[in-house]
Amino acid sequence: MTKKQNERKGKESNAVSLITLVDKSSPVSEQYRAVRTNIQFASSTDKQIQTIVVTSSGPGEGKSTTSANLAVVFANAGQKVLLIDADLRKATVHKTFRLSNEIGLSTVLSTTQNIVDAAQPTTVDNLCVLTSGPKPPNPSELLGSVRMDQVLAEVRNHYDILIFDMPPVVTVTDAQIMASKVDGTILVVRENVSLKESLVKARNLLEMVQARVLGVVYNGAENMKDQGYYYYGN
Repeated sequence: MTKKQNERKGKESNAVSLITLVDKSSPVSEQYRAVRTNIQFASSTDKQIQTIVVTSSGPGEGKSTTSANLAVVFANAGQKVLLIDADLRKATVHKTFRLSNEIGLSTVLSTTQNIVDAAQPTTVDNLCVLTSGPKPPNPSELLGSVRMDQVLAEVRNHYDILIFDMPPVVTVTDAQIMASKVDGTILVVRENVSLKESLVKARNLLEMVQARVLGVVYNGAENMKDQGYYYYGN
């Protein structure tokens, strides 16, 4: 292997530090694949699930990690995936994938920028990322705009799966807004972090906008290997 190839390999290996890439055979990676299978099964038995919101009741529960890992396992299955950082208040996806955040969702929603052109390829085959872009003064208004509806309709024609990484649903209205627009929503819960009253409020807020909650990803369980994740649906 040449020096240039070694440098490229090193760059790619450092590009993403996700369990589904670092250790594909781990129990956690297998659980993410199980979540993917459950979503695909729900899609085959009912309404097609192409657009998915991933949110949580509060901060620190793993919703961004879950979004990224789900995007990877869908891409690994041959699906053309776009992971969208729709957390316009506290963006993290560009950091995870080591991407520029100069242009992103906020740019697309506030200009005529084409979303497909704004999306960036990753080192994962079949996976592109639309970062959040510059922090806007009005995130909720942008997500609830007619422009967002237009963008959503347009991008459906270019990707098999669209995953939206959203802020916590109890904290701000952003996740509620997008949950009302997409095909399904996943709520992420973390052991010893998520509060029962917050989870009840999250459920009520999602029900208020008639969101289709596909299920819950429960993570951080101490009695599971590798701080395992598991999923259960409605």
